[in-house]
Amino acid sequence: MAARLADDKTLSVIAQLVLVLAGSALLALSAQISVPFYPVPVTGQTLVVLMIGMAYGSRLGAATLLAYLVEGGMGLPVFANGGAGWAYLAGPTGGYLIGFLVAAFILGFLAERGMGRGPISTALAMLVGTAIIYVFGVTHLSGFIGFEKSIAAGLLPFLYGDALKLIVAAGLMPLAWRAVRALAPKGGSEG
Repeated sequence: MAARLADDKTLSVIAQLVLVLAGSALLALSAQISVPFYPVPVTGQTLVVLMIGMAYGSRLGAATLLAYLVEGGMGLPVFANGGAGWAYLAGPTGGYLIGFLVAAFILGFLAERGMGRGPISTALAMLVGTAIIYVFGVTHLSGFIGFEKSIAAGLLPFLYGDALKLIVAAGLMPLAWRAVRALAPKGGSEG
């Protein structure tokens, strides 16, 4: 099994907690960099979610997203445009937020099996993660505005931006892996 950027088997509990909190804080920040759009705002969250999943692995990535969702559910204004509360999670964008959790876990799982080391495997993994987010998001949104409108308002306007995010991630993740290999102690195991 391939190592992750944040290999939870070698990190102390405190280091894992710091990574979870840092990841959830980065997610909260990326949610505030937002272009208001109804019913789903345009944010940098998707890119951050996908990179957390790839970098942290399945367990730590999912724990980070779960912490983010609980923080928002408990009232911290971490969701897009300062949104918060359990009602926000149940609202039109709630499916995307739940999709974030599932996507981070799946991308972490893929990273643990070696995906994300090169640009093509990173782009393919990120495409899988993006599709997961859309399946959850559009399905949930359709309960509010109907399926056809959820495709028109909750999927189509975001495809170009998400393609750009895939290109950015396909460039960044392999660089991050190279940096980790360069900094890793020689003689250690990576798999």
